[in-house]
Amino acid sequence: MNMRSFILFCLAWTLAVPAQAASTIKAPNVAGQFYSADPGQLFTDITAFKSKTGPVPDGRKVQVLIVPHAGYAYSGGVAAYGYNAVARNQYSTIVILAPSHFFPFEGVSVWPQGGFKTPLGVVDVDEPFARALIKEDAAFRFLPEVFEQEHAVEVQLPFIQSTFSGVKIVPVLMGDPDLGVCERLARALDKIIGSRQDVLVLVSSDMSHYHDYDFAVRMDGGTLEALRHEDASALFKGCLAGQMEMCGFVPVTTALLYAHLRGLDDAQVLKYANSGDVTGDKASVVGYSSTIISKKPEPVPLSQAQKDRLLAMARQTVDQFVKTGHAPDFDEKDLRLNQVQGAFVTLEKHGQLRGCIGTLIGKKPLFQTVRDMAVAAASQDPRFTPVTPGELKDIEVEVSVLSVPQQVKDASMITLGKHGVIVSDGAGHQGVFLPQVAAETGWSREEFLSELCSQKADLSAGCWKDPGILLDVFTADVFAEH
Repeated sequence: MNMRSFILFCLAWTLAVPAQAASTIKAPNVAGQFYSADPGQLFTDITAFKSKTGPVPDGRKVQVLIVPHAGYAYSGGVAAYGYNAVARNQYSTIVILAPSHFFPFEGVSVWPQGGFKTPLGVVDVDEPFARALIKEDAAFRFLPEVFEQEHAVEVQLPFIQSTFSGVKIVPVLMGDPDLGVCERLARALDKIIGSRQDVLVLVSSDMSHYHDYDFAVRMDGGTLEALRHEDASALFKGCLAGQMEMCGFVPVTTALLYAHLRGLDDAQVLKYANSGDVTGDKASVVGYSSTIISKKPEPVPLSQAQKDRLLAMARQTVDQFVKTGHAPDFDEKDLRLNQVQGAFVTLEKHGQLRGCIGTLIGKKPLFQTVRDMAVAAASQDPRFTPVTPGELKDIEVEVSVLSVPQQVKDASMITLGKHGVIVSDGAGHQGVFLPQVAAETGWSREEFLSELCSQKADLSAGCWKDPGILLDVFTADVFAEH
């Protein structure tokens, strides 16, 4: 849509609002202050912010989005990361959870009807959803005075309008800190949304306020870790204690509790910055971040080029670390190699094992995991002395990229050659064999599991037959130097 057509569309949309609905249309509070009151300029500004972001995750259904609500000149560039990440998704309803900056109250205020107006037109309220939410709890009601000066909902609307068409909103302002209200609102949202996949819960919140730059970065770093771990309790308590700061920590806590109820296990901080990064004034800054929460996607298969890249990284790491004691730093732009995933690195010398270390559950981007495991395989495998520079010419590198482990009910569900296996007694004894162990040894399934129990977990050889023993399986994409 070109600029002229877009402006005409906005004008037509505004004029199309029925006269009888005028009393329920919320007029903007901060147009011309937090963002441009001119529709053409506003659309241009948002488009520019979106065009300047770095890469964002693709191919996932984002169900929670946390974005800032300061003036666009300060936080628009950070917010654009979040909106770019959700732009490919289809939503019918966006629930906007925001704090009340000017009006202290207890509970939740839900705008139930009509719409909200911006220079880009009117965004309709999802009235059935809003009314259903109000019916869920006596603490959920409509307090019009709470919205009179508030900007936290409004600032999100032009971004929503420029990203989606036809979407409706449920504006929700949250009052004084009350963990019980957060929990009840999270349960109510989960109940009303049910099996719907077309609802986005959007939280409007800035981070630390008016500290010097370095202090703000340190404080916000702890807050971002709570977001990454979806730790609602740590965030709520940290903000009450003054160890963390988010003006919207009450709605953010609610969103994290909601994410837990929905089984959303992948929180990613896409961008962090503060006002000092924009203005250059680092004496007193405000922090901003964009975070998305979704279910962890099944990783797409690695291409041959991506496998070659990981092998090259592992080889370079081993060579450099063995010679200098320092691992290289890699600047990897490939989004697939930046997905969090577990991996093992195996070193062989003349066909014999020389070191093998890995992590079953990824905690870092895949390329960083491979680098770290290459260091560990060369220097930390307790079965071997560290690799020496004189051995490097004889060392061959193998990488195994792992799927997320899944528990199986019994050993009959294990397929040799396909599945790696983790055995655990739940009390600290655990062992793992990669899938290729079965092919390399020629063991039967019974031998494979018995050796796993005795060799790797320090348990009795037949422990895998015990109903109390936990068995998890995973697959591995294994590739080696030729």
